[in-house]
Amino acid sequence: MKVIVTNSFDQTCEIAAEMIGDVIHRKPDARLGLATGSTAQGVYPYLVKANRAGTLDFSRVSTINLDEYVGLAPDHPQSYRRFMDENLFDHINIDRKNTIVAKGTGDIEANVRAFRKALLERPIDVQLLGIGVDGHVGFNEPGKVLYDGAHVEELDESTIDANARFFENRDEVPTRAISMGMGDILRAKKLLLLATGENKADALKGLLLNEELDVQNPATLVKTHPDATVIIDRTLADKVGYKYQPIKR
Repeated sequence: MKVIVTNSFDQTCEIAAEMIGDVIHRKPDARLGLATGSTAQGVYPYLVKANRAGTLDFSRVSTINLDEYVGLAPDHPQSYRRFMDENLFDHINIDRKNTIVAKGTGDIEANVRAFRKALLERPIDVQLLGIGVDGHVGFNEPGKVLYDGAHVEELDESTIDANARFFENRDEVPTRAISMGMGDILRAKKLLLLATGENKADALKGLLLNEELDVQNPATLVKTHPDATVIIDRTLADKVGYKYQPIKR
């Protein structure tokens, strides 16, 4: 596992976007595993900028997202389909039929089956990840077990609390989500996990400072991947106690 410590959150996002761009340059029909949330939201403007500058072409790229809330229609202001449209897809030359976000309404069991089928169609070349304060990746929450494949996850109270800022009030936050399983994530050819904010320090300690794999901290499984890169800023690295060499750019 490679760890990059940057000088700022913006630099974290810029480097991640460059790494995703490198994958597309090497493989123009790459499949990207994408994420939502404030960390991913910092990455997408750099991809949009490169596309508009003519240095990054998404015309043959396909994407599949980590997760979607159960109960939110695709046009809901807080659905992850709408997040992706507004933050990335509306601004690049990607074919919408090549973008997959699980459906959160209707027959949820059928939606999970369709999501599982889509995941099996072709491998993910690079998977973008954030990390929750409890160590969740995607919506794989801490618990007695973790799941290999796509499933419906009951959201942890800390996850609901963290996401409440996006809704009018906490009671509006969905309590379930369709998520890739940890196996789905780990089967991606390359992982990019980004983190910022001192509230992520405890989860990152488990990932960066020891060799334990802990179902109570799902992010620790990332260290088992043969091509995983973790990108954090100096403030967070200092909080975690991770020793590093300053990045030179």
